[in-house]
Amino acid sequence: MKEFLSVLRRFVPRYRKYLVMSVGFNVLSAVLNIFSFAALIPILQILFQTSDAATATSVMAWDWGHAQEVLMNNMNYYVNSMIAKWGQTTTLLLIGVFLAVMTALKTGAYFLAAVSVLPIRTGVVRDMRNQIYQKITSLPLGFFSEERKGDIIARMSGDVDEVEHSIMASLEMLFKNPILIVSYFAALLFISWELTLFTLAIVPIMGWFMGWVGRKLKAQSIKAQALWSDTMSQVEETLGGLRIIKAFIAEEKMNKRFDAVNSAYRTNLMRVLSRQVLAHPMSEFLGTILIVIVLWFGGVLVLNNHTLSGPIFIYYMVMLYSIINPLKDFSKAGYSIPKGLASMERIDKILMAENTIKEAEHPKHIESFEHEIEFRHVSFAYKETGRQGVQGVAGQYQDYVLKDINLVIPKGKTVAIVGQSGSGKSTLVDLIPRYYDVMEGEVLIDGINVKELGIHDLRQLIGNVNQEAILFNDSFRNNIAFGVEHATQEQIEEAAKIANAYEFIMQSEQGFDTNIGDRGGRLSGGQRQRVSIARAILKNPPILILDEATSALDTESERLVQDALERLMKTRTTVAIAHRLSTIKHADEILVLHEGEIVERGSHEELLAKDGYYKKLHEMQK
Repeated sequence: MKEFLSVLRRFVPRYRKYLVMSVGFNVLSAVLNIFSFAALIPILQILFQTSDAATATSVMAWDWGHAQEVLMNNMNYYVNSMIAKWGQTTTLLLIGVFLAVMTALKTGAYFLAAVSVLPIRTGVVRDMRNQIYQKITSLPLGFFSEERKGDIIARMSGDVDEVEHSIMASLEMLFKNPILIVSYFAALLFISWELTLFTLAIVPIMGWFMGWVGRKLKAQSIKAQALWSDTMSQVEETLGGLRIIKAFIAEEKMNKRFDAVNSAYRTNLMRVLSRQVLAHPMSEFLGTILIVIVLWFGGVLVLNNHTLSGPIFIYYMVMLYSIINPLKDFSKAGYSIPKGLASMERIDKILMAENTIKEAEHPKHIESFEHEIEFRHVSFAYKETGRQGVQGVAGQYQDYVLKDINLVIPKGKTVAIVGQSGSGKSTLVDLIPRYYDVMEGEVLIDGINVKELGIHDLRQLIGNVNQEAILFNDSFRNNIAFGVEHATQEQIEEAAKIANAYEFIMQSEQGFDTNIGDRGGRLSGGQRQRVSIARAILKNPPILILDEATSALDTESERLVQDALERLMKTRTTVAIAHRLSTIKHADEILVLHEGEIVERGSHEELLAKDGYYKKLHEMQK
């Protein structure tokens, strides 16, 4: 219960208004229920001709010390007066109408209480999804290199749904049932404190047993949700690798692999649901045992001790049955809430993940790039990639992928970085926009350490064109204007023309409003890259990072993209990673990286003359 209340304290306070409304209507519903069932006493007295009412000859003044006696006497007096005036059958009808009216008011109050909870339930789930999405967009790239995308999607979909169906569905239970139980318990005490104390001796034993089963359910639920994540991860991997699966005729292999994970999930889910289904029959059985025991003890009080009358005892049993239903709901919640808490644990591993790329407490603001980018004795290592939980916490680092890098990139110059795969080229450029932080040394822009700059200001200065053009399932217009507020149609068209993209965009069905499909799937590789370049042109950054922007293209597409890139690079400071050396011949300086170190540097002609690593790479591409 402590974990459950902790979740509510985090998400419910902003909906305090609806909470107060729900509590108010539930109190009203409980009071109306108590008074409506009180009408059963005179009905039973009239039907069974009991002698209880005969003693009431006058109205008694109120006395707190004998409240029950006063209430019963006055009720009997007014019922006797009605019988004397209108007869028994008419009085019975009038009491029945009173019972119906009170019940209508009670159910109306209950409806309003239930409706008041809906904005809380739906709002909390919306807020939770928003928080997860905002956290995902704020976490550093290193977090996602240690996590499967399918697992993260499962947490945002399946786990949040589980929280909604278990924890949020129990909100009504939390706001309604305690009020009903307290109200009905007070009524039971008022009717017969001896019988109520006897009942209290039995209830805790039943509650303990239900709680024990609920704790077992939570452990199974955590495992089931983990297996669901594995299932989603497999689907995500399959969608991304369908071309390879078909090429290697591996459909049957992947089907068997998916069936194994899916069947494991089903087996575990059956265990969870079997325990959850147990809630109703178990609460029904325990409730029946409680009624039987109370019937026996109450019968003793009525028949032997004469401390209760028959109609009042029946009223007591009706109120006891009314209190059993809220207790049953508690037992059901005791089975469903642990499932939700298990999902909440998995969600919190995202929400509570540490963001290692932290903005300085008092960041320096920069609006333009004036002088140079400098790497000063920079070394970097990734954390161990073994799965260390969702946050990837590990105490050791892998071997350094960059070692003592010293580099100055003056404004307006183009610096190219070449080297074998795994030599640290992409890592080096990722340190400029602070996708990662250096382990040793510092990266400076205009003499200011990038850690001291505002992250938004820093990244506003930088444009990226990557090997894989990352586009969104949206129109050409929105993809080109991505990240640029209030871009005009003229600016978007001009950017598309400079990027050699205008012609094929205008040939599409709806021009700039044409949807390009998931990740730009309706376009060729060259077209996707040119849209990506148009996006960078519109942003108009002073610093440009090109990460193997033409390596995956055919010759014709490469020529068009290279032409667009050369227009983009004019008047900008460019850091370009390249596999094809022909694309960086005219760079002001070329760096050769080998095993994380700069082993050669100079112009194209100078490096060829050195007869070293660069010349070997050049000859391999002839």
